[in-house]
This record gives sequence, structure tokens and C-alpha cells, in this order.
Amino acid sequence: MRPVINLDELAMVHDKDGPFEHRYGVISAPIGAKNLGYSLAVVPPGAKVCPYHNHRVAEEMFFILSGTGTLRFGDQEFPLRANDTIACPPGGRDVAHQIINTGKEDLRYLCVSDMPMTDVCEYPDSNKVGVFAGERSNRYRALFKAETHVPYMTGEDK
Repeated sequence: MRPVINLDELAMVHDKDGPFEHRYGVISAPIGAKNLGYSLAVVPPGAKVCPYHNHRVAEEMFFILSGTGTLRFGDQEFPLRANDTIACPPGGRDVAHQIINTGKEDLRYLCVSDMPMTDVCEYPDSNKVGVFAGERSNRYRALFKAETHVPYMTGEDK
């Protein structure tokens, strides 16, 4: 296995769902990474990769390669440009984040995550909660509306 890859060698995948659109290339697996996930995101003008969210366990870092955009982070917004580095630590809604391409050209950035086996995400805009557990190839994934929360013993009559 070769421990190095050039970004122009990545197999890029296109993903689109409403206002969420990007091309991405996985970096970590082809170069043998074990505990960190790395990828390249390329976001067209006006688009965003994913909903505004926070992780309770995972930590992410983003490095802007080119283009301009806006980072939503907690209750603030920050302009983005080439060479900006973004820290998204685990925590509550105060560290919720979303990168939006507000420029006129593709926004390209590197993504790094510690890839925990288990994580919980909150989605403040839609008031959803996501639970994720297991290996990426066989991952349990459940999303639900936060207001459907029930007491621990609900339905436990046995």
C-alpha cells in the first residue's frame, strides 16, 4: 500500500439532495489510515454538503483549499477563504456547524475526523437526533425527531 496520494488521483463521487450537493473523494482508505478519516469535498456555488449539525462524540477539522464560503458555527457566521482551518469539537448545539458555498466558484476543502465507532448528532434546524454505531461498512443509523423523546421505561411492561 502506498501511504501517499495526490488529490487529483481521488475517485470522486457526486452526491445531490435538494440544496445539499457536493463531490467527494475518500483519502484515508487508499493510503491506509486507520484511526482518522480524511476526504476532499468540492461544493458548487450556492450549495452545502450536509445539514447544520453537531456531534456529541466525533471531532472534525476542515481546511479550505480554494473558493469562498460561510461557516455557520453555534449562533455565529464566519466568512471562509483559502487556507482557513476550522475546528469542530464534540459538544452541544453551541458547536453545531455547516459550511456553505456563498462564492461564485467551487469551494474545495479537506475534511478530517477521528471517526468514532459511536456518535450522536443533533440537527438544530430540523430538531432531529441521529444515533450512529458500528463499523462504517455495517453501521447502525437511526434518526428521529427530538420531540418524540419518551421516558426510559415507556413500553417496558415485562
